[in-house]
Order: sequence, then C-alpha cells, then structure tokens
Amino acid sequence: MGDLWNSIKEGITAISDFLWTYPLAIILILGGIFLTIRIKFFQFRFFGHVLHQTIGQIFKKTEKKGTITPFQAFTSALASTAGATNIVGVPVAISLGGPGALFWMWLVALIGMATKYSEILLGMKYREKNDKNIWVGGPQYYIKKALGWKWVSTAFAFFLMIELIPSTMVQSNSIATQTEGAFGWPVEITGIVMCAAIAIVVFGGIKRIAKVTDKMVPGMVLIYLAVCLYVIFANIDQIPNVFGLIFTHAFTPISATGGFAGAAVAQALRWGIARGLYSNEAGLGTASIAHAAAKTDHPSRQALWGIFSVFVDTIVICTVSGLTVLVTGAWQEVGGSDASNMINVAIGSEFGDAFGGSFITVFLLFFVITTIGVLVFYGEKQAEYLFSLRAAKIMRIVYIVAVFVGAIGGLQFVWQFLDLILAFVLLTNIIPLLFLHKEIAALTDDYVNRVYKKRTKKRKVELFQEEEDAS
Repeated sequence: MGDLWNSIKEGITAISDFLWTYPLAIILILGGIFLTIRIKFFQFRFFGHVLHQTIGQIFKKTEKKGTITPFQAFTSALASTAGATNIVGVPVAISLGGPGALFWMWLVALIGMATKYSEILLGMKYREKNDKNIWVGGPQYYIKKALGWKWVSTAFAFFLMIELIPSTMVQSNSIATQTEGAFGWPVEITGIVMCAAIAIVVFGGIKRIAKVTDKMVPGMVLIYLAVCLYVIFANIDQIPNVFGLIFTHAFTPISATGGFAGAAVAQALRWGIARGLYSNEAGLGTASIAHAAAKTDHPSRQALWGIFSVFVDTIVICTVSGLTVLVTGAWQEVGGSDASNMINVAIGSEFGDAFGGSFITVFLLFFVITTIGVLVFYGEKQAEYLFSLRAAKIMRIVYIVAVFVGAIGGLQFVWQFLDLILAFVLLTNIIPLLFLHKEIAALTDDYVNRVYKKRTKKRKVELFQEEEDAS
C-alpha cells in the first residue's frame, strides 16, 4: 500500500511540475502579454493615475453603490495573498529554483497586472445581489453571463471550492509548526486558537472581514517591510552581486553552493512562476470575488486596485523577502528541506536568532488568520453559487475544521493535490478571460475616454483658473 501511495504522489508531482513548467507558464505569460496589448499597456501608461486613484484615495469617503469601501475590498483581496507566500514561499522558490526564480516572479507580476485588472473589471461589471441584498461576483458570474459557458463557470466554482480545503490546511500547518518551534506551543492549541479567531471573523461576513483586514494588513505589511529593509541596507554592499545572480540565473543553470543544491533554468522558471502566481493570484480570478462587493462608479476604477495589489504583493513584498535572504547569504546556509526557516535566519543575522524566529512566527500567525478568513469567504461564495446560502454556511464549517486538521498535520495526502487543483482553477478562469478581451478593451477605453480624460481636462481648467486668480 505504501509503494502504491508513493507512486501516486510521484505521479501527481510529475503532472504538477509539467503543468506549471510548460503549459501554465506559457498561458500565463502569453495571456498576460496579450491582455497587456489589448488594454494598450494600461498598467504602465497610467501607473501614476493608478497610484493616485488607489493609495491617494484611501481616506476619501464614497456614496457609490456597493457593500464595502474600495480600500476594504483591496485589503481583503491582499489579505488572501500577503502572508505565508511572501514570507515563506519566496525563500522556498529560491531554494528550489535559485536566485533566477525572483526574475520570473517579477515578469509574472508585470504582465499579471493586466490579468488581475481584467478579472476585477469583469467581476465588477457582472456582479449581482444575492438573497441577502449583498453584492457578489467573480469569475463564475462573468463566465456564465458574458460567455454563456455555464459548465465552465460551474467547474471553476467547484475546483476553487475544493482547492481551498488543502490551501487552508497548508496555511494553518505552516503557522502551527512555526509556533511550536519558536514558543513550544502544542500544534493542537495553535489550531484551536486559529479556528476561534477565524470563526469570529468569517461569521460576520464580508463587512467584518473587511473591517479586520483594513486595520491589520497595512500595518503588518509596513512593519515587515521595515525590518527586512533594515537587513538589506545593513548588507547593501551585496546588492550588485545579488542582482547579477538574479538576472544571470534566470537564463542559465546555477551549480550547488553551500546548502543550496543547484537549479536548472526550468526550475527557476517553474518555481518563479508558480510562487509568483501564489503570491498575487493573477490569473486565478479570486480577487474579483472580494472586489465585487466594493463601492464604485465604474468597473475600471475598482480594477485599478488590482494593478496596485500586484505591485505591492510581488514587486514590493516578494522582492524585499527575496533580497533579504539573498544579501545575507541565508539561501546558501539553509538547505532546501528547511527553506521555510530561511527568512528567520536572514533576519536573525542582524537582530539575533531569537528575534528572527519570534518575529516571523508572530507575523505569520496574524497574516495566516487574515488570509484564511478571506479564503473561507471565497469558498463560501463558490458554494453559494453552486448550491445555496445554506451550503455556503456548511462549507464555512468545513473550512474551519480543515484549519484544525491542517494544524495538527492531518490528511497530508490531500495537500499533494494542491498544485494540481490550482492548475484547474487557473485554466477555467484564464481561458474565458482571454475570450472576453474585446469587452475588457472596450471597458478600458470607455474609462480612459469618459472618466480619465474628463477628470484631466477638469483639473487643467481648475489649474488655469487658479493661475488667473493669482495674477
């Protein structure tokens, strides 16, 4: 029986590696490039406008239709991506794919901005109100309503609903093992604490989730970045060499050195793209589920947060995590089997081992709670779409139980399917998204011509009037 299970696991791993190294990499990159061209390089041409309309409008009140504020929708979506993947996932990608994996993360992010923008754009246009008068949306809605592909929308919702079970288990296990190692807490206690905290959050619905994330996520991100940047600047002399490694080994193999086992270009590509996607979720369509509840007057205006979130999540947070382990040499000191502790070692090199382990553990605990809270919300919405509001409540319980089971390390065979099911989620979203390119382009042009240019013209008139008054 043991040999049979090992063969099954090896088969699943082989299929997952093939999918993420070749077909999915091609679809993500070429699909992102295609959407970038269709929206006329919108994420680059209007990046200043994106910053002004997102981070520059955080404290601005809005009376537009929706359930939560645009910023709350952003922090809710960011909560599902910022956390373990940024802190632990990046070092794991470097340990398996070498420094070159970071380059492929950047590439996925730059073109993924167009992909995530497009997902949120369509999610906003095709959202609807459920039986509780709450706005709901996501890929399942725009696939069915815009293309009429009901079976594909059903497949997306089903795969995502199932994928979130092992996803929550892996998340809870990562923090349970961290707290056990750092503080000696039994994994059962950590599991119970997480279940209780997550239940308090998710039983309040999207409004409570949004209120929690918009207070916790920004602060946690800023503190984490501050600590990592201190470590980077303390080793600033290593920056030129590190960037040389990143760009060189994105296209050439790297041999074994220290605790690093070496990596081929295919491994850098595979792990950079996979972890880049895990990090920002561009192509999965999940962010559009949270953003569908936001208050806005135009689909594109809310979709700007998708561009900004990919920038923050991958270009900023993942880059800082990657540089931290590279400039300190932690990627060479820590073996691949212990890669999840790489960031602890890197931070500990400047602040002491005790601080490094405790700091990361505490942050992972808070990040994982907010992350799982949003993932549970995503899963509920799939059950609601497929079955009913009652089914959504049942799945909420399933996910919370999965948190505890994952914390104690149970049902690990389920985890083996995570990458594989995630591939199905990606395919059932990205292909329909590409078929909707004309609508994406039309909505974007409408925003540029009717909203952006009108606002720019109005601002020019105001500036001219101010100059006239001054003279």
